[in-house]
Amino acid sequence: MEIANLTPAERRVWWAFPRGETADFSRPGDEHAEHGGSWGPERTVRAEVLRRLLLSGEPADGEIAALRVTGARVTGTLDLHNADVPYGIRFHECHFESELMLYGAEIRQLSLSRSYFPSLEGTALSVTRIVHFSNCRIPESLRLGGARFAGALFLDGAHIGDADSPQDQVLQLNHATVENDVVAPGLVVHGEIRLNGASITGSLVLDEAVLRHPGATVLYAKTLSVGTDVSATRLHAVGRLNLRGLRVAGQMDFAHARLANPGGMVLRASSIVAGEFWLREAAPIEGRVTLRRSQFELLHITPDAWPDSVRLDGLTYGTLDPHLPAEERLRLLEREEDGYVPHSYEQLALSYRRIGDDDAARTVQLAKQRRRRGTLRGPIKLWGHLQDVMVGYGYRPMRAAAWLLALMLTGSVAYGLHHPKPLKPGEAPDFNPVFYTLDLLLPIIDFGQEKAFKPQGAHQWLSYTLIITGWILATTIAAGITRALSRQ
Repeated sequence: MEIANLTPAERRVWWAFPRGETADFSRPGDEHAEHGGSWGPERTVRAEVLRRLLLSGEPADGEIAALRVTGARVTGTLDLHNADVPYGIRFHECHFESELMLYGAEIRQLSLSRSYFPSLEGTALSVTRIVHFSNCRIPESLRLGGARFAGALFLDGAHIGDADSPQDQVLQLNHATVENDVVAPGLVVHGEIRLNGASITGSLVLDEAVLRHPGATVLYAKTLSVGTDVSATRLHAVGRLNLRGLRVAGQMDFAHARLANPGGMVLRASSIVAGEFWLREAAPIEGRVTLRRSQFELLHITPDAWPDSVRLDGLTYGTLDPHLPAEERLRLLEREEDGYVPHSYEQLALSYRRIGDDDAARTVQLAKQRRRRGTLRGPIKLWGHLQDVMVGYGYRPMRAAAWLLALMLTGSVAYGLHHPKPLKPGEAPDFNPVFYTLDLLLPIIDFGQEKAFKPQGAHQWLSYTLIITGWILATTIAAGITRALSRQ
């Protein structure tokens, strides 16, 4: 391309490129580049001119060439697919009329901050330094599947997708590799984000991001791997978050987040492995949540944040914060979609025992037995009721002592007022109503009273009642001791 065929604006870019200088077309009071379609020829550059510079331009002697343009309107399609570009590319506050084609390209550095472009095809793109899409406006899609970025990827303040017509996969990063952080605070996306199989060596930052795809998947991050943390404080997501198989070496921080997908699944976080999962002071979640088979060292969430429907089977955690009475935590387990899930009770009891709150752990175990009883039938269910009333399935041992004391007093008074007749007069020991009652109540103790005296009438029926009750108490206490030993 001859320089004589260039417009004055293009000549400015042509002369700035070899020295790595900036061709600045911006003017005071410029609106965002989104409205740059009306900019005149004095700040308009053809995409084919930029392409020729990047593919055949040479640096000036002793200089580092780079394409740096500010405040320009770019016409035509900037097509660099499969190109090897050894120079840095920086467009700041520029307006692109057509899609950017970067499929399979290798670029030293890429920055499009505060620019507008309809879409970008960057599948298999490779950038050896930082990538900036900060505060960009992209109404259609940003496709970076399989891309490799040796530096950080910045999406802070970017707006992607059409608010009036959200689409699937408006931001594609599936199977991408970022060898630093993905920094996207304040990101706004209307449609679906794809991060399936992606690998981020550093952190994923989504603080104060707004993700909207009502009634559909808004974030699909299946088997995403994050080397440090996921920070999503004050995230506002409308739609389904599918995080199945996510791996996070550090913490997932969703403090103050608002998650909503009314009538559907809002958070599918099954089979996740992460150090910590924080939902501190999060708004009440709208929609169903599943954390099945996930593993956390710490899970921080208050009961009021959980939705009405959850699936927690196989969820394991070391510590559950904040520390609350067991009764407040147990209400969540009643919301299980799958009904009675023994593992959920065992995990909650274990978390209380781990911090030394044995009373709360026993409360959880008792609730588990009561919930299990609802799944039983016939005599087994009746036997469960008896164990509950008598000794709280062995988790309320003082209740057994109270029953024994009450029955002992009842029997002692009744037999003290009406002594039973001796079976063999003259051979029977002196009658003692207290030890006679204990003989009836305690099946493994023999004070010699029961065998020597025989009550009549109503007192005989009282003795039968004491014997049966004693066996029930002994059996339920033994069951409770067995459970306690098995837990140890």
